[in-house]
Amino acid sequence: MSRPYPPRATTLRPTGEAGPARIPFPEGRASEAGVGTRRRVLVSRPMVPTSMRASVLRAAGDVATEERPVPVPGPREVLVRVTAVGTCGSDTHYYEHGRLGPFVVEEPLVLGHEAGGVVAACGAEASRHTPGQRVALEPGVPCFTCALCRQGRYNLCPEMRFFATPPVDGAFCEYVALHEEFVHPVPDTLSDEAAGLVEPLSVGVWANRRAGVAPGARVLVTGAGPVGLIAAQTARAFGATDVTVTDVSQRRLELAAELGASATVDAGRTPLPESGVCPDVLLECSGVPAAASEAIGTVDRAGRVVLVGMGGAELSLPLSHVQNFEIEVTGTFRYANTWPAAIALAASGRVELDRLVTHRYGLEGVADALTVSARDETAVKAVVHPQE
Repeated sequence: MSRPYPPRATTLRPTGEAGPARIPFPEGRASEAGVGTRRRVLVSRPMVPTSMRASVLRAAGDVATEERPVPVPGPREVLVRVTAVGTCGSDTHYYEHGRLGPFVVEEPLVLGHEAGGVVAACGAEASRHTPGQRVALEPGVPCFTCALCRQGRYNLCPEMRFFATPPVDGAFCEYVALHEEFVHPVPDTLSDEAAGLVEPLSVGVWANRRAGVAPGARVLVTGAGPVGLIAAQTARAFGATDVTVTDVSQRRLELAAELGASATVDAGRTPLPESGVCPDVLLECSGVPAAASEAIGTVDRAGRVVLVGMGGAELSLPLSHVQNFEIEVTGTFRYANTWPAAIALAASGRVELDRLVTHRYGLEGVADALTVSARDETAVKAVVHPQE
């Protein structure tokens, strides 16, 4: 890695002073909000235990439930009782390999970053929430002071501290503490599981924004995994009139059609170039380099490609097609300023999150939750309920 990580902490908290731009900057001096501070003054901490259960990754392929102290929220932090956590491919990769790209698990780590819950207590200076409020958690806190943060592109902050990214613990546990600006209220019409899945929905919102999806767009989504299914629904909500989804799983393609896809292509039977698809936007969600390269070759003139899935380190581009058709190809990394829109889309029913949940586990079942997709072809999204 290019820079050493800051000291390990069980909570995410910012450094620095308030600033401009779209990101919600906290107020206060850096010395009061620095990583690793432990100011133990709370506005309220009703009925909160001192210890909790956490599912801990000890080594590749080895997770165990342990007792840990309940985090003490800092001045601007909120303590959240976690009710539901979706599993992500990144969690599975850490579990199976002990690393993800440059991020290596070198000490015990709690996985899980797609979380929803209920506010249990608030720090002394936290004023945006009250105990009992249901919330969705935006699982990364940036530095608030770098040039990218001040531009509103805090997802690219080099000092970002993100749940379940070494050495920062995630949400496969009963309680987490997080800066209040990244704790988002959700309406009671949203289920606990949907509150957790606002995180991958934010990935879909960000991808569609990066692609410039607008009314009348023709969108191709490659890969009908959870992110692809969400991205396709989001494209519809953004006004796309034609949304085609490709995959090799007929079951997932059927689900894509039920969730609003205009058309589906079984890539295992029909090569994409022979399908007649000619999108002006490609949302590549499969993470398969060969599929991405083939799909880029179908994009229409002046089209835009957004690489959402995280596949191999390199990708073969049909360069003459990209150049002659003036196709823009860009990456996407997490999200920024997406949570209000994502919550509104989920609450309105424009994006159906509960339909994606196929398997549910208690905290003792984290290992099964992380591997179920390899064992059960019906699996789409597994959710862990830490209180069970």
